[in-house]
Amino acid sequence: MRLSFLFCLPLVLLAAPSQARTCTPAWVAGWASSQFRPTGDAELPAGTLADRTLRQIVRPSVSGDRLRVRFSNLAGTRPLRIAGASIARAKVAAAPTVDPATLISLRFDGAPEVIIPPGADYLSDPVALPARALDHIAVSIRYDGEPEQTAHPGSRATSWHLPGDHLTDPAMAGAVSFDHWFHLAGLEVERCLPSKLIVALGDSITDGKGSTTNGNDRWTDRLAERLQADPKRRDIAVVNQGIGGNRLLDDGLGPNALARLDRDVLAQPGVTHLILLEGINDLGTLTRDAPVSEGAHKAHVARIIGAYRQIIARAHGRGVKVIGATVMPFVGNGYYHADARNEADRQAVNAWIRTPGHFDAVVDFDRVTRDPARPDRLLPAFDGGDALHPSPGGYRAMGDAIPLSLFD
Repeated sequence: MRLSFLFCLPLVLLAAPSQARTCTPAWVAGWASSQFRPTGDAELPAGTLADRTLRQIVRPSVSGDRLRVRFSNLAGTRPLRIAGASIARAKVAAAPTVDPATLISLRFDGAPEVIIPPGADYLSDPVALPARALDHIAVSIRYDGEPEQTAHPGSRATSWHLPGDHLTDPAMAGAVSFDHWFHLAGLEVERCLPSKLIVALGDSITDGKGSTTNGNDRWTDRLAERLQADPKRRDIAVVNQGIGGNRLLDDGLGPNALARLDRDVLAQPGVTHLILLEGINDLGTLTRDAPVSEGAHKAHVARIIGAYRQIIARAHGRGVKVIGATVMPFVGNGYYHADARNEADRQAVNAWIRTPGHFDAVVDFDRVTRDPARPDRLLPAFDGGDALHPSPGGYRAMGDAIPLSLFD
């Protein structure tokens, strides 16, 4: 017996390190923004970013041990030259100041600079900067020359820029600001623990129009906060891929949802669930300029449903569950001036969304936000002022209405 014990002891000691290495780290998208070519007021005047440092603040939805940044030259027609980049923990959401003890220079294949081909994204090398969920992370870019603009205009977050190299400047005193993100497509988090990722694909209601600048009070932010408050679900990340004016069928301020599905959803590392809230702009634009025939209404609804089917099929092909969100009321909106026929189209679309067997699950944002006395309109307490976009309280109600059990 004694001899047997002596032979067993080394085996036990050898087993311990092996068990400690059973975790295989994996990357998951902790934050993301849909990038595209800005137009109109969203486009910066020529020279705005030339040879400057731009600092942008983002908030990862899940914690992790290491970070890497995804930079984008999606809309570029020539190479994007980045002379350097850095990352740090921001002190607050609404200022460029960072904790100097956390400032790290980013590298690209070991080099401090990178040239990103036209239309491409490029990941930085990983850095050992532990991320806390819902923390504020600052990413700074030093441009070499004037960049072509690839952007996410509806950031609802302030960015700052100064001439010259301020990558390691903790204060950026005197910086000029605007509320857009440029060339910043994602912040990816490496985790030892298994993770899930929810991608919210949508229009300005997902993008958060009417939410508070630097307040992080979009419906997706509320969902992320609820997940982090639940000890059983802190491994679930949420990224917001909303674009103002987005449509299922046609391009608007950015590419249509079918065109951007692969890049903005299926290519996100760790994606397991998609929440789809699209269709209100398709319904509204049909008759915005002039009435159309009854046949055109029916054909348009059929095309919207066809787009839903396409998204579901393509997502299922990648093992992603698709949660359909009902289209919210918009009668009373001055831009779309919806009438009873537009409302009938919305009801037809929502009836299809609610029908079992189409989506894997349904979140009924229509039921949550509509006025019971006038169900073709938003509840006044949730109306952001244009009868289309919710108020911060409306966004909170939307985030609270999503059953967390959908992601188990």
